[in-house]
Amino acid sequence: MDLFEYQGKQYFERYGIPVSKGAVADTVDEAVEAAGRVGYPVVVKAQVKVGGRGKAGGVKLASSPEEVKAHAGNILGMDIKGHVVERLWVEHATDIAKEWYASFTLDRAAQLHLLMLSTRGGVEIEEVAKSEPDALVRVHVDPSEGFTEGQASQAVMDAGIDDSVRSETAELLTKLYRCFVEGDCDLAEINPLVLTAEGKVHALDAKVTLDDNAGFRHPEWAEFAATETTDIREKSAKERGLNYIGLSGDVGIIANGAGLAMSTLDVVSQVGGSAANFLDIGGGASAELMASALELINSDPSVKSILVNIFGGITRCDEIANGIVEAMSRVDLKSPIVLRLDGTNAVAGREILAGHISDRLVAERTMLDAAARAVSLAAGR
Repeated sequence: MDLFEYQGKQYFERYGIPVSKGAVADTVDEAVEAAGRVGYPVVVKAQVKVGGRGKAGGVKLASSPEEVKAHAGNILGMDIKGHVVERLWVEHATDIAKEWYASFTLDRAAQLHLLMLSTRGGVEIEEVAKSEPDALVRVHVDPSEGFTEGQASQAVMDAGIDDSVRSETAELLTKLYRCFVEGDCDLAEINPLVLTAEGKVHALDAKVTLDDNAGFRHPEWAEFAATETTDIREKSAKERGLNYIGLSGDVGIIANGAGLAMSTLDVVSQVGGSAANFLDIGGGASAELMASALELINSDPSVKSILVNIFGGITRCDEIANGIVEAMSRVDLKSPIVLRLDGTNAVAGREILAGHISDRLVAERTMLDAAARAVSLAAGR
């Protein structure tokens, strides 16, 4: 679960991480009232779960109620990369001397926690990693041992943090690690972590992703879940028990297994298409699950063709074939289906489908051919 900036800052405060004084506002009048409480000058910030707010005009400095009113009116309802702004965070403006970057996440390949720290804050960390790799300090942390004061001190020294605030910054990093671990985060990121003109260090932004698997330990997360703006397709998929992620293309994807689904997305891109989703029906998919998956994809108006890519291992291809036949009998499919079946009981599956092959159900022998056909149909060719 991704948190909004204001929620991330509230989460940081629980662990003693200093943040700017601020307040939430859902209307222009609330923004003006909030600004009066936190004290001018203030920064009016769009609350969306996507980067690039500043460039889009979603972050504005204001020195008076009139300016807050104007900025809040312009930002509320703004579309930032497909995210409509419905809430603002109004915080007291900070006089910034320097901007840094700090985060903890999980390095899955190393099976260790990872601290990333840099004096090149305020920009995309991916760009720093590419253009100035030496400017990004990486420290792996063994979860069984935790993040030590020694590691924190060495990290701030290696990153080149100012001598006068190294101890303060190291202490903040230990608090951020405690937030990451005890708070069950997948990501706890501060960008920028700022040094103020008064010589203080605090989090000017917050990007927090919580591990949904740990939700049973955190009943207080219910307040965060209540503000989730879930893609309606993803909400429907969750209700059906499907592993689905909505994308922006026009070729619907159904595959059995996350690896095959990812490969299918790659092949669709390789032949010039764009996937509308990632949908993994799992290794033991049944006919009912297949039918449910097709119904979900069919409900997406952006889908122009559906690519079903199945390699039978645990999954039996005849079961998949029965699911497709069932879905076609009970759903008015809006888009043609391109099917690639291989593996366990593939011959039996093809026999089941043989009497249903038409311009609405096309069979191909290879993944590449199936992807090319699906992309062509999506384009109306």
